[in-house]
Amino acid sequence: MEKFLASIKIPALDEKARQAVRRRWSKLSQYERGLGKLEDMAASIGAMTGREPRILKKAMILTAGDHGIARYGVSNFPQEVTVQMIKGYLRYAAGANVLARHAGIRNQDLFVVDIGVNADLLPHPQLINKKVAYGTADFTKGPAMTDEQAFLSLKAGFDVASKCIDAGYEMLVLSEMGIGNTTASAAIASVFTGLPPERTVGRGTGIGDRRMAIKRQVVEEALRVNKPQKGEPLKVLAKVGGYELGGLAGVLIAGAARRAPVFIDGLNATAAALIAHGLFPAARGYMLASHLSAEIAHKAMLDILRLEPVLTAGMRLGEGTGAAVVVSLLDAAIAVLNKAA
Repeated sequence: MEKFLASIKIPALDEKARQAVRRRWSKLSQYERGLGKLEDMAASIGAMTGREPRILKKAMILTAGDHGIARYGVSNFPQEVTVQMIKGYLRYAAGANVLARHAGIRNQDLFVVDIGVNADLLPHPQLINKKVAYGTADFTKGPAMTDEQAFLSLKAGFDVASKCIDAGYEMLVLSEMGIGNTTASAAIASVFTGLPPERTVGRGTGIGDRRMAIKRQVVEEALRVNKPQKGEPLKVLAKVGGYELGGLAGVLIAGAARRAPVFIDGLNATAAALIAHGLFPAARGYMLASHLSAEIAHKAMLDILRLEPVLTAGMRLGEGTGAAVVVSLLDAAIAVLNKAA
């Protein structure tokens, strides 16, 4: 574990390339910062890749895992819905699929990674089996997983992302699925922001007040029992995280190591980003924040990462939906940069 992490090197951003893009914008714009945050994002692409921005080939990596705390009713849906949703993705029928295609991410560019689903999934060309366990343990009673399992989940995402980059993908888009994962993400948010559960636990799937009270109690108990510390990011993942979140953290780290921009989606993807940033602070430079979720903890989490989202639309679905929308906006901005007179 330690040897693998020590082998990862995050290259410095190319600030000369960033400034070159800014100069190009200044020549194109009818007035200063005419396209606002989209200009900043295009300049960041230049710094990440070290060259003039162009429309990049994208892969969406959807990691999946179940959560032992789902038994408490923290979601409007039972744990079995994780499998049902994965079947929908693999039929290319979910809303996330539609938005991904609209953003130029074809069906064959979506990779569903089973890292911790509590079921055996049927083989499919776009399904990658990296199962570490059949769901996490109940983290109100002890750690969600062992330290070794946390590492394996992170390495699973790292390996999938690395293979995508080797295959020619130049940008990675984060997506996830797992009933109960906003509870784990709220716990992670409390650890890194220092905020109490009443300020990190949100409505998730649109739960009512009764489930909300249960969800807060679950997070409070998890923090009390496990005592996670933000200075130990891998242990935070092990104590109160999820396998799909560990996988996304691995994707973020691999992207940074290979100069591939990574689009963060909503609350869950940002929880994974906090883990990745805790392990490799320089990885933040290769992260792009797509949107501000309606989840109450999301802004505080993005503030820690010093990332400013492009879109505020009250979205809360996750599954890469917000990221897919903003990918389309980025490509439009890059088209202006390269084609406008």
